[in-house]
Amino acid sequence: MKQSKLAKAFARTAVVSWREHPTQYDIEALRGNIERVGLVIRVRWAIVAALSVFSVVAAFVYSQEVPFQEFVHNMTIPAFALCFVLSYNTFYQMTYRKVGNVAFLNQAQLIFDIIVTSMLVYYSGGVYSWFSSMYLLFILEGAFILPKKWHVWMLVILSAVLYGFVLGAEYVGWIPHVDMPFVTNHLQANATYVLVRYLWKVTMYGGAGTIGILMMQRIHLRETELRESSFIDDTTALFNRPYFHRVLATEIQRARRGGRDLAIMVADIDQFAELNRIFGLDVGDEILAALGLTLQEVSQDESLDEAHELHVACRVGGEEMAIIVPQFSRYEGEVGPARDRIAAMAEEFRARVEGMRVRGLSVTVSVGVAVFPDDGDTFDTLVDAADRALYAASCAGGNRVVAASSLEPSADESDEL
Repeated sequence: MKQSKLAKAFARTAVVSWREHPTQYDIEALRGNIERVGLVIRVRWAIVAALSVFSVVAAFVYSQEVPFQEFVHNMTIPAFALCFVLSYNTFYQMTYRKVGNVAFLNQAQLIFDIIVTSMLVYYSGGVYSWFSSMYLLFILEGAFILPKKWHVWMLVILSAVLYGFVLGAEYVGWIPHVDMPFVTNHLQANATYVLVRYLWKVTMYGGAGTIGILMMQRIHLRETELRESSFIDDTTALFNRPYFHRVLATEIQRARRGGRDLAIMVADIDQFAELNRIFGLDVGDEILAALGLTLQEVSQDESLDEAHELHVACRVGGEEMAIIVPQFSRYEGEVGPARDRIAAMAEEFRARVEGMRVRGLSVTVSVGVAVFPDDGDTFDTLVDAADRALYAASCAGGNRVVAASSLEPSADESDEL
């Protein structure tokens, strides 16, 4: 039986995007979701610790003011709710890195928190309860952690609905009111008081959601500006994709004006998606960092090219790295042709990676090389030639270097010829 369209739509939104060959966006989305889930868990531990201290002290005071049987009756469910929070927070703490691909896991945790808070509100006096302020904490937490604005408004609406249900059910007599010491226990039946109290709380919840969203929009905008103004990749310490595009475009123009040659090497880790899936993103990041260091060492190795200081090593995709070898005259004899220099670096990088071990794991790389202007005389055609060589290396089983010049012309190139 085929899945319904609704079931398929739910399945697509239930997990962070993860394809057989994940893009950089897929990897960052998954990592971001795991980080958000972990942050929710850490924040909840802080809230649970504060709540536990308050509960012990408040329960002691409460027990002095009411009969013991009434105290036990009223405190049983709140105590169970607190144990429930401890249980599912412990479960999430132990498993969130494995189930981080579940996109709505952090929303589910916050929804659980709001439901438990509603139980505490009822058992601590309903309309008089101080626990109603906890809704604000979870709304603000959602604003700082959840990726979309409507997720935060969902928490605001849920808080308003559940709080309103507790007050409304007490008012109409659907559930008995829990008397509390130190307050006048009859205002829960006063419609004006209940309505004003409810409207005030809902206003606070909406205000907290609005402030949190506006603050996080500004923070996200600033983070984007900083990320775009930085040219260093955090994981590998290599230059990033925007810098690669900028440098390569500039060097192609210089090479064209000066009659100089220019070469690029593009490398991809073989079966990296499967490695990430089996061993996790943390291990994947360690491997990327090790490969980044190796690529830097190769690009600066004087035994491979005496002009190493001019090479640019970059991370241009999820697990894709590149070297630009620019700027030497085709008619100067002191350095070899760019094709020979890039081929030597590519083979050295492949060999070093093959012998590398990270946490006892080994990986291999596929490498494609292309030279300006023979393999491509524009940015797009040069990068496309390197990508085709990389694809050919990967299709041939990986752990090899393929030069674009060794490939059959593409369909477009054949048409031009």
